[in-house]
Amino acid sequence: MDPRDDEIEFDFFEDEPATVEAQSVPARRLPRRGGRGTGMRRPPGPPRGLTPLLRLLALIAILVAVLVFFGLVIQSCASTSKHDAYSRYFSKVGTIAKSSQDDGAAVANALTTPGAKVSDLVDRLGGIAEQERQNVSAAERLDPPGPLRDVNQHLIEALQLRVSGVQGLSDTFKATSTSKASSDSTLLAEQADRLLASDVVYDDLFRDPAKAELKRQNVSGVAPPDSNFVANRDLVTERSMTLVLQRLRGASTGGTPTGTHGTNLVSVKTQTGQVLSPSTQNTVVATTDLAFVVTIHDGGDSQEVGIKVTLTIQKAQGAIVKTKTLDVINPGQDKSLTFANLGQVPFAQPTHLLVDVAPVKGEQTTTNNKGSYPIIFSLG
Repeated sequence: MDPRDDEIEFDFFEDEPATVEAQSVPARRLPRRGGRGTGMRRPPGPPRGLTPLLRLLALIAILVAVLVFFGLVIQSCASTSKHDAYSRYFSKVGTIAKSSQDDGAAVANALTTPGAKVSDLVDRLGGIAEQERQNVSAAERLDPPGPLRDVNQHLIEALQLRVSGVQGLSDTFKATSTSKASSDSTLLAEQADRLLASDVVYDDLFRDPAKAELKRQNVSGVAPPDSNFVANRDLVTERSMTLVLQRLRGASTGGTPTGTHGTNLVSVKTQTGQVLSPSTQNTVVATTDLAFVVTIHDGGDSQEVGIKVTLTIQKAQGAIVKTKTLDVINPGQDKSLTFANLGQVPFAQPTHLLVDVAPVKGEQTTTNNKGSYPIIFSLG
């Protein structure tokens, strides 16, 4: 072997560091957390196992709050929507109810028009019946909230009774125009009964149940409208129909009315009950709601209609004049009219209050139709 080879091999092992067996060096022990070692102490925290649970609970609380919030919003929107639905429905009902009540007033006017003939009355009642049919059609087209669907059907029934009653009066007046039978007034009263029944159906089967349903639904600020077709029940009784026929047949024949006709002034008093004297000074306290009640009497044997009554309070600059119409009064009956909203009366000045009841056709004595009452208004 070449000596250089040995040298080279020897140098190789000489340059290589001696292999030293690794000896274990003890690790430096760090002070325990929270122990008694020196240095700053970290504040105690929650156990590591509770942190995810707390986060979960916080998330649940947030979700619950969000759900409650949206629940309240949805409930509020639903409540508003419900209120609007009922409000829209009763607004439309109100239009129909007012139109129907106006038709009832038109019937009363037709029956109490002075000098009207049977043919005129038949035509007017037929026209009113047609108007009322339009109200029925409008009620049938309504789209009520679900709980009011059955109630709305009773509204339709009430209106149908009004159509039947008015058309029945028109047909009966036409059929009895040449008759003298005592039963004619009974036939007319039977038709008028349908008008009275319509008011009962409207109140008991529509308006009152609708009010109760609104209360159950907690809907406030909405109310079912009222609608009274017969304002004066005295006009549709059998006795009244007898007098209506008597008056209509007299007008149809023309000439001077038969029988005794006439009204007279009975009394004038304040709304608080103070009766005015025509012969002595009357001191009246002028309150803000001052009103006078004028009572007249039908002293004849015939029904009188459309009687104009005028009340006048004299004053230096422009008298206070109020006029009202008494629709109908039957023989032997007393009826009153109230005059309110008189305006500024003259204070502490002697004046007169005058009442004038217009004479009816065929009236012979008119001296008892007027009254003059000396009066002084005080401030109390």
